[in-house]
Amino acid sequence: MVFSSAAFLFLFFPIVLVAYFASPRRIRNIIVLVASLIFYSWGEPVYVVLMICSIAFNWLVGIGISKCLSQDGKRRARFVLVMGLVANLLILGFFKYESFLAANINLLVGSQLIPDLELPLPIGISFFTLQAVSYIVDVYWGKVKRQKSLLNLGMYIAMFPQLIAGPIVRYETIEDQVENRRETLEGFASGLRLFVIGLGKKVLIADNLALLANSMLASSPSDIGAIGTWGGLLAYSFQLFFDFSGYSDMAIGLGRMFGFQYLRNFNYPYISKSVTEFWRRWHMSLSSFFRDYIYIPLGGSRCGVPRQIFNLGVVWAVTGLWHGAAWNFVLWGVYYGVLLVVEKFVIGDFLQKLPAFLQHLYTVFVFVLGWCLFWISDPNHLAQYFAALFGANGLLGTSTFWELSIWAYLPLFVIAVVASMPVVPWLRVHLECALQGERFVGESAPSRGNEAAPVASFAISSDAPALRQGIALVVAALGDLLLLGVFALCVMSIVSGAYSPFIYFQF
Repeated sequence: MVFSSAAFLFLFFPIVLVAYFASPRRIRNIIVLVASLIFYSWGEPVYVVLMICSIAFNWLVGIGISKCLSQDGKRRARFVLVMGLVANLLILGFFKYESFLAANINLLVGSQLIPDLELPLPIGISFFTLQAVSYIVDVYWGKVKRQKSLLNLGMYIAMFPQLIAGPIVRYETIEDQVENRRETLEGFASGLRLFVIGLGKKVLIADNLALLANSMLASSPSDIGAIGTWGGLLAYSFQLFFDFSGYSDMAIGLGRMFGFQYLRNFNYPYISKSVTEFWRRWHMSLSSFFRDYIYIPLGGSRCGVPRQIFNLGVVWAVTGLWHGAAWNFVLWGVYYGVLLVVEKFVIGDFLQKLPAFLQHLYTVFVFVLGWCLFWISDPNHLAQYFAALFGANGLLGTSTFWELSIWAYLPLFVIAVVASMPVVPWLRVHLECALQGERFVGESAPSRGNEAAPVASFAISSDAPALRQGIALVVAALGDLLLLGVFALCVMSIVSGAYSPFIYFQF
């Protein structure tokens, strides 16, 4: 089950909402846990047992670490932690990488040494495994207390809003919220708005651009030329961003409805002026996870240049493999690892001296090419596609401009470009300043630090003149009407059975 489905929107979610808010507070965590297991078993009825075992195992590991630490047994606590990490990673590796390892080892030795079990990948196993890992590591580091309740820890690991597509929610982020959160009407409304924004990104932008991306990918590069290959790659780049960020928005919005405050996962990455900045804005929960649990423990930037390069190499090798069991993901990780090393130690100062538009142009070129490595798994097709990108088959290949049909997607490309920039936050803070009778001066503007606020949120002082307060209410109402229209369009698309790929199966 996915959020952008009729089953979720009109069956599962309404029932869960009614059950949750009609229940006494003391059993609401149980309601969320049961709902999450049902949500997961909807598409993975067998693997729900794996999740339950993972919950119970990590609960016991947390208890073991805590007891060892309370008895001054640091070495024993470290042993329990290592055993917990090994078990979690072995389970993840077995289900996610068994086929990949078997195929490559068998190819290397020239015989069927290891059987390929062809196991279906448990959906979201990478996400809930990393959350479990963050919990036991943070218990060991003393950043959080071990969770006494198996049910509460189960709710954290299995929570359906972020279960199958992130963001990666660390236990320390919601430790207090597990038992002490307070649901409010304002928080529910804010979450609902953010959910609709995410649904619109996914259904109206990403799914429609996926049609062009898949069409161009399925075509021979020699037939579509540079225009077709670039059109398909740009469509995929926007599809990936709006699909992933849209799903994150929906997850964060759902969390708010239930009183949870998840951290932001995307911060307009396509406006970045360097690869380093891009990865501070893209999938922030994953980037910060690898930074805090791999890069910094390895020594981070506190050591010499050779060791820093090694640390970055390890992080990006892991990042590439985390995204999928295929060589194109390994190559993608190497690509970014090399780029970040070059930026950090070679061209960083030079890049900062360039005009802003050139910095941005460089970054866009780099990450779009990177998505090509992410997108195409076949080495031969990848080589042909790269050649076509740079004119090997001319501008149009064997097609005409009209046959490519890219022109039909130009309005959607314009919408995607505008939506990938912080236009709405910019308008909101300027409107807030105007309604407050203030002059916009950057960081001092109202709500400047909360760019993730929904379009209908305004920070208007109660001391403002009645006319200005009235204007704020009208604009807020218009914003909500716009979101209602977005939701209606999404529902029509979903009910009509429009194409809606789920790109997280590989993760």
